Amino acid sequence: MISNNKEKIYKILDQAYAFRTRDISNSIALTQKALDLSEALNDKALIGKSLNQLGLFYMIITEFEKSKELSKQAISIFKSIDVEVGIADARYNIGSVFYKTNDFYSGLVQLLEALKIYRTAGDLHGIAKTEKAVGTIYEYIGDNDNAHKTYVSAIKIAVKLSDKNLEANILNNLSGLYLKKNKINLAKEKISRSIDLKKQTNDVRGLGFAIYGRGKIHLKIGLYEEAKRDFFEALDIHMELNEQFGSAMCLSKLGKMYNMLQDFEKAEYVLKASVEIAESINSTMVKIKGYNLLSMMYKGNRNHVDALKYLELYVFEKDKITNTQTVKVIEHYDLINQMNNLENEARINKEKQKAIEIINKEEKEAVRLRQEFLSIMSHEIRTPLNAITTIISILKDNIINADKELFNSLQFASKNLINTVNDTLDFTKLDSNKSVLEVRNANLKELCSNIISLHNNNAKLKDLDLVLKSDIPSDRYYSLDQAKIGQILGNLISNAIKFTQRGDIVLETALINEDKVYDTIRFSVKDSGEGISKENLQVIFDSFSQIKPVITRDQGGTGLGLAIVKKLVELHQGEILVNSVLNEGSEFYFTLQLKRVDNVIEAEEIDYSKLKGKLALIADDTLINALLMKKVLKKWDVNSVIVKDGKEALEASTIKKYDFILMDIHMPIMNGVEATKKIKATKNKNSDTPIFAVTADVQTNEHEENRKLFDAILWKPLEIEKLYKALSHKIEL
Repeated sequence: MISNNKEKIYKILDQAYAFRTRDISNSIALTQKALDLSEALNDKALIGKSLNQLGLFYMIITEFEKSKELSKQAISIFKSIDVEVGIADARYNIGSVFYKTNDFYSGLVQLLEALKIYRTAGDLHGIAKTEKAVGTIYEYIGDNDNAHKTYVSAIKIAVKLSDKNLEANILNNLSGLYLKKNKINLAKEKISRSIDLKKQTNDVRGLGFAIYGRGKIHLKIGLYEEAKRDFFEALDIHMELNEQFGSAMCLSKLGKMYNMLQDFEKAEYVLKASVEIAESINSTMVKIKGYNLLSMMYKGNRNHVDALKYLELYVFEKDKITNTQTVKVIEHYDLINQMNNLENEARINKEKQKAIEIINKEEKEAVRLRQEFLSIMSHEIRTPLNAITTIISILKDNIINADKELFNSLQFASKNLINTVNDTLDFTKLDSNKSVLEVRNANLKELCSNIISLHNNNAKLKDLDLVLKSDIPSDRYYSLDQAKIGQILGNLISNAIKFTQRGDIVLETALINEDKVYDTIRFSVKDSGEGISKENLQVIFDSFSQIKPVITRDQGGTGLGLAIVKKLVELHQGEILVNSVLNEGSEFYFTLQLKRVDNVIEAEEIDYSKLKGKLALIADDTLINALLMKKVLKKWDVNSVIVKDGKEALEASTIKKYDFILMDIHMPIMNGVEATKKIKATKNKNSDTPIFAVTADVQTNEHEENRKLFDAILWKPLEIEKLYKALSHKIEL
């Protein structure tokens, strides 16, 4: 009897899965019935399978929170009965939800965990569908080569399985990738095959996405009538199936087409409809495209108020992704290359050995390349960071009541990110013992709580508990370098999360001695992870160390994290130590003497009236940074003029007298250094005007010529108080 009931439930689940392509509501109803029957039998395997299938279906209809919750319940069930493939299915659902809501890093974590399980189990269907999702993330973050490789791998498996629906889905993605690369014929070939397969399998929902893909090609090559037919046909399918994400994408592309055809009334209507849907399902990518298109459309119609409104929305959403995702992806790029590592481990190890030999032979060249890399990465990371930190500073005065706590957390996280980027990019300075402590008065317990908050989400993604234990009095303050202590503990916690699969991670601060002036405090980070072998304990703190099991193929890593920790602890006159037992866990610990202080120094009161009525010239090729700078200056009653490159700055300097000039360094046509030299070397209204370099390039200050050329060098992301002090100081002189 029980056997018959189980067979009945499996049939219901199969039927529900088959309906998903044309009647998702029926799929959900059938799966809910299967879940109820499974719970009545108390069959955990069937309960977990039903929960996973519901999670998948709710993801399809963009009820993302419900999808995640159901999938988490499934993980709990499958862990209790040790069914790894069930856990992989749930992680696939959760990872897909994350990347569909533009949390690419969290999506990668979940999907790569799923992929590892599918490969171990030899589950080809699981491998193919997950590779498709990972390929989509590659494409979103701009790694088109890895996206192409992953899609091709997934298609081969789908063909081997004779899974036409899966093959068609991947072909659709591959067609879009070829379109980005302007390989029109290949894009047409792949989308035509995708449409044919969808018609053969009667996958109506998938057919809508495939026809939309063909419409994108028609739009790209200027076949507007054909594109319009495709977008409306796809839109009809999506609306009939209540497929909101697909509907939003079709409307967005229609808006783009109408704008190109200068039919602004229709463009405005469909773009706003697209944005409205995207906002309701939290699809950031569709929102970004809609905001950008609306801003450009209004700008073309000289409606500057609405143009600026949507530009600000576009920049806010884009920077939100850039600053939370790009930095994470850069820090953990080993995750992105993990699949290659799994498939080609022997070859890569051989290449790594060869690379080490080359580095040893050409050390000077390696140093030069590293400095060049730091300069480029500094500029590329700091430039978008400048926008978000400046916006935070501008919003500060508008935050009231309960929102202050949220704002303070945001501000702390922002500053912590900047400090981490600064220290990591400036590793050569740390490595050559040029770094110094910048002490301030701080509450240690509050600092540790903030660090725990920053890393808590990453711990939760792996179902880990992150705990703070401290016997430091909550009202005790110390003179310390908050940024460097934060980076030491942050690196140790990140490492612990990376190498721990279950259990908890504990950050502990213990007061072990106190005298009249100093407290001796023991800091430790303890995990229940995989541990470190005795032979590897000797090398884990070396720069670029990547040895097993410290840096395994599953976790990856640059090998810089612990090297930075060691240097920073030594900078504090301390020593980092470690106790570790294989398969039981590790504890990293160090002891510091910190000077007690009575209380936190109150923030310095600044008189912001000194610059009132002044006129500034802003030269910056990134419009949002220039607009934000203009807005900051306006708060101080400073008027400003914006130019987009060094050549325009030079021309502007001959027309009007400015009280000071804010000059970006990396600009097209003429860079900031060249423009400043010409302004100061020629007779004009501003040959004696103070010129400040405002740059994201950490190498700018390394050249004595630059230090002499500029009145001051200010770093992006800008610290507003430092900017004001620098400007007002020169004005007073």
